[in-house]
Amino acid sequence: MTTTQCTLLLIDDSKTNLSLLTGVLGLEYRILVAENGKDGIELAHSELPDLILLDISMPDMDGYVVCAELKKAIQTRNIPIIFLTAMNHLEDETKGLELGAVDYITKPFSMQIVKVRVRNHLELKVYRDRLMRLSMIDGLTSIANRRQFDRTLAQEWLRGTRKKTQLSLLMLDIDYFKQFNDCYGHLEGDDCLKQVVRTIKQQLERPLDLVARYGGEEFVCVLPETDVEGAVHIAKCIINQMKKLAIVHEGSAVASYVTLSIGVICTVPKAGYAINDFIDSADRALYHAKKAGRNGYEVGKLNAQRPKVIAQEKV
Repeated sequence: MTTTQCTLLLIDDSKTNLSLLTGVLGLEYRILVAENGKDGIELAHSELPDLILLDISMPDMDGYVVCAELKKAIQTRNIPIIFLTAMNHLEDETKGLELGAVDYITKPFSMQIVKVRVRNHLELKVYRDRLMRLSMIDGLTSIANRRQFDRTLAQEWLRGTRKKTQLSLLMLDIDYFKQFNDCYGHLEGDDCLKQVVRTIKQQLERPLDLVARYGGEEFVCVLPETDVEGAVHIAKCIINQMKKLAIVHEGSAVASYVTLSIGVICTVPKAGYAINDFIDSADRALYHAKKAGRNGYEVGKLNAQRPKVIAQEKV
């Protein structure tokens, strides 16, 4: 992404300032506008802009409060914020920067200065985002790594909590993968992992869905706004496609080809349940799928102490 593809969010109660900023910055960037702090926070969460220009002196909720709220949330904490304000005392600037703002421009401001500072901070953000993406990709399979999984699941958990929508998680493990490496060597094992990843990804059709390498031969699929029936359908498709892929596995005790065991969990995120309980429940469901004979899936029930198994099926 180039800086000209970036989105700016302007939060200011002054229509004059908004008109001026939109007229100039709108020639280069996509512009979102909010005339108060509450609307600004909602827009930031729904649109995830690349940079925010934030006035401090606003009624009901000042810019300091807005900045603090945005920095508390996982989705918005890394969005750079530039304060635009008539408050020019050193302690005011210090307070803003300590809250996490990246810059502080005092009014009356020069639009040339605003344009240059916006461009500079956007260039830095584009560079940081590129490095962040690289740090969240698994080197072997080129899918999301554990770090990206943790981040995405946290975001979807919060989104599900706000919207009261269902969130599903698949935890997948290649059956007898150690024996596969013993039989064919680690280079063939690496190729096997890549083929398995391609097969899993082919079953995830929506941009919101994520497949990540959880560790070794384990993978996870994050499925936002997906009920248990939808998650089970994907699990069945993956298992059936592995049969069609037919990677020969003479070391397997369950089939002549490489198979997967899958744990399925689904819930509407809410207070009282932690993300770790959610992951642990999927892991326990995976354990029961293996215990039941592998090459199948099992659906678990979210429970902070121990997930109850509510369905199991061999394919």
